[in-house]
Amino acid sequence: MYEHFFQCPYCWEEISVLLDPSVSKQTYIEDCENCCNPIEFDVAFQNGEITEFEARSIEQ
Repeated sequence: MYEHFFQCPYCWEEISVLLDPSVSKQTYIEDCENCCNPIEFDVAFQNGEITEFEARSIEQ
């Protein structure tokens, strides 16, 4: 697993997510551990290294 730190698009706190580098391209939704709002992630890995990371708010 790969721990990646980023800023929540809702509360702006720095938080982290655990990413699985065995899956080369991923899109999923996870709640912020601080404010509990849903965040959509787009993640890509190549040769075990993160090449793309986007965390965006989901308009509700």
